[in-house]
Amino acid sequence: MPRILSKRVMVIGVVAATFTPLTPEGEINLSVIGPYIDYLIEKQNVKSIFVNGTTGESVSLSLAERKALAEDWCHKAKGKMDQVIVHVGCMCLRDSQELACHAAQIGADGIAVISPSFFKPSTAAFLREVASAAPTLPFYYYHLPAMTGVNVPVRDVLNDIEELVPSFRGIKFSGCDLMDFGQCVSKSRPHWAVVYGVDEQLLAGLAMGANGAVGSTYNYVGSYMNKLMTAFENGDQLQARAIQFKLQELLSFAMKNRFDVGVNKQLMSDVSGLSLGPPRLPLVQCPQDYAKSIFQKYNSLFQDSR
Repeated sequence: MPRILSKRVMVIGVVAATFTPLTPEGEINLSVIGPYIDYLIEKQNVKSIFVNGTTGESVSLSLAERKALAEDWCHKAKGKMDQVIVHVGCMCLRDSQELACHAAQIGADGIAVISPSFFKPSTAAFLREVASAAPTLPFYYYHLPAMTGVNVPVRDVLNDIEELVPSFRGIKFSGCDLMDFGQCVSKSRPHWAVVYGVDEQLLAGLAMGANGAVGSTYNYVGSYMNKLMTAFENGDQLQARAIQFKLQELLSFAMKNRFDVGVNKQLMSDVSGLSLGPPRLPLVQCPQDYAKSIFQKYNSLFQDSR
């Protein structure tokens, strides 16, 4: 019997965009997922995850690999995590629909889709077609213009969106245009989640009305970001800014050279002790000396976050 779609806000608080564990040979490594989930809960106080997204190298994975990963995340998070959102975006509509249908079958709490980046859509019709493959699942639009090159204002996407996509439940906004983000918040409905995805600007997103945050750094600074959100809610702007400035200092240091998924993944491995493995080509592994310097910088800023 299909699950009844809930109208409550499905994604709130701090959500970790997970890395995909790989073996040294580059194969997916499902054995790490259970300990990974335990680490997020016990060490970072993060109880919601966004899997197979940009951080998870989804575009470098086959459909079979993405299905296996999604199924394992959902199975091992059951009874432990609050939410598992599965990203199903692909260049091919049929592939996205196949992944959406699969996510519904394995018990995902929602699906998200990023826009195709080769043949770029100019309307929300693509979203409708993906969502229709899993009509019982909450559906989120994933906005990442820096990677997709799709710069359609999200505020325009929201016009009559629930008539087009009845299962629509929110946005993962990973752009830096705070005016567009603010207008999305102003147009949002009580049962939508409007979550911000630029980690180093989370406090600005909260000031504009974000009710959650999805990001890669929350894998290893999630406990701090929970404190930031609590401080903001309590009106303690000094503490909230102090925490945000720490993350900005770490990322500013890392970005002086290169801070891509490969570097970020290595930092998570070093912080957590999990063997997440290398990234998959065309991304390359972080050089050892560079990884050591970023890890040292992390420890100087977040010594008590592990």
